[in-house]
Amino acid sequence: MADFDSPWKEAIEFYLEDFLQLLFPDVHAAVDWSRGYEYLDKELQQIVRDSELGRRYVDKLVKVWLKNGDEKWILIHIEVQGDEEAQFGQRMFVYYIRLFDNYDRPVVSLAVLADENPNWRPASYQSGLCGCELRFDFPTVKLLDFTERWSDLEQSQNRIAVVVMAHLKAKETTRDPNSRLRWKTQLVRFLFERGWTRQDILELFRLIDWLMVLPEDLEKKLEADLASIEQEKKMPYITGFEKRAIEKGLSQGLSQGLSQGLSQGLSQGQIEGLQDTVQAVLEVRFGGIEPQALEELKSLTDLAALQAARAAVQTVDSVESLRTIWRQVTQS
Repeated sequence: MADFDSPWKEAIEFYLEDFLQLLFPDVHAAVDWSRGYEYLDKELQQIVRDSELGRRYVDKLVKVWLKNGDEKWILIHIEVQGDEEAQFGQRMFVYYIRLFDNYDRPVVSLAVLADENPNWRPASYQSGLCGCELRFDFPTVKLLDFTERWSDLEQSQNRIAVVVMAHLKAKETTRDPNSRLRWKTQLVRFLFERGWTRQDILELFRLIDWLMVLPEDLEKKLEADLASIEQEKKMPYITGFEKRAIEKGLSQGLSQGLSQGLSQGLSQGQIEGLQDTVQAVLEVRFGGIEPQALEELKSLTDLAALQAARAAVQTVDSVESLRTIWRQVTQS
């Protein structure tokens, strides 16, 4: 079964501002981005652990500051089920009320519907008895609606637009691998034409690669197409060490760990997967990693530090420079 949860989780973690700007522009406009933001993984883990909510979904809880100076919490819920679910609105309400009850914080609940049913559009939860009435409304975005706005996505400089395109084409080409190859190649070409940084191209390619999995024979064809594109653009980013190292890291821990560990909140699997990915890139770039540094990496459990290490591992000039980065984040 295709993994749509994990790429979306990482897309939000890396490109939160772009995510809100494209999908929830009113929320994006209200946030004071100059003050930064903070992911509240422990708080979200607590309400998921205390709630009978079924399987783990792609949820992110973020603390932001509004332009009027208020501090707000934003709950982002990604619904990737292919079938409609009668209890979806109730689950959104349970998340909201538990956060409010446990932490006494105002919460903005957002839902992205990534399924293929155009008629399933839950946006509220209602309950009432003997004159006591409750209605909980929450903003939703249906990714399927972007099929009618494809030209807008193609012209957009928003990096999440590429993730939306990859998601839609992955769904559309489930039974047509040759068509998926064509679209995947086209989206990669799109990355090079946007004028984005090398880091963005690598990160977005990784997300596209994750969403649009190909059979082995077509994967080899893709490699040849990518080499041709890189030669044409004079940007040898994807077919070099980064892609091999990322693939090694994902196969060793990240994709398996995420699938095993999402139900556990911020999982040990996710942590180990990030560690493996960083280690794999270091081994390819520098021919190995000394035992002391490896031991320190394997004992690193701070998510922000691991994400910073993964973001920097492809550009640092030494293993020691990367150790300095993750230590700074851990101590901040």
